[in-house]
Amino acid sequence: VFGFKALRALRLEDLRIPPAYAKTFEGPPHGIQVERDKLNKYGRGLLGCTIKPKLGLSAKNYGRAVYECLRGGLDFTKDDENVNSQPFMRWRDRFLFVAEAIYKAQAETGEIKGHYLNATAGTCEEMLKRAQCAKDIGVPIVMHDYLTGGFTANTSLSHFCRDNG
Repeated sequence: VFGFKALRALRLEDLRIPPAYAKTFEGPPHGIQVERDKLNKYGRGLLGCTIKPKLGLSAKNYGRAVYECLRGGLDFTKDDENVNSQPFMRWRDRFLFVAEAIYKAQAETGEIKGHYLNATAGTCEEMLKRAQCAKDIGVPIVMHDYLTGGFTANTSLSHFCRDNG
């Protein structure tokens, strides 16, 4: 909408979601207390960031950026929604270097660390393959860009994660 040059301004006046429609969304499987329990972090805010630059780093340098952030005191980092599987940084390589960064930062700090790996893909099957890979390498957190993947893919990933831990 904002790329449409004839449109100078836009304001949302009202949004109504029918209760029957809202009930079809399961919501998160747990809340902040479970996140705190998993990270063993209490009495303070959780600290995290999105890795930048979002595009242009090799998978190895991306992993290095994750490590430096986690080693520097952050609790978690995350992929930008645009980080997917580009020729200069394929998703599987990124996943492996990020996992290595997490394990190294955890070993050096004695703290539990995390990273949200972007599992967004062109098909639901590929997205679920990426989520399974994350689980297999011991990274229990994935994310999905629902604007590019759609609500059906988001729901599929949600069900996969609930069913597979």
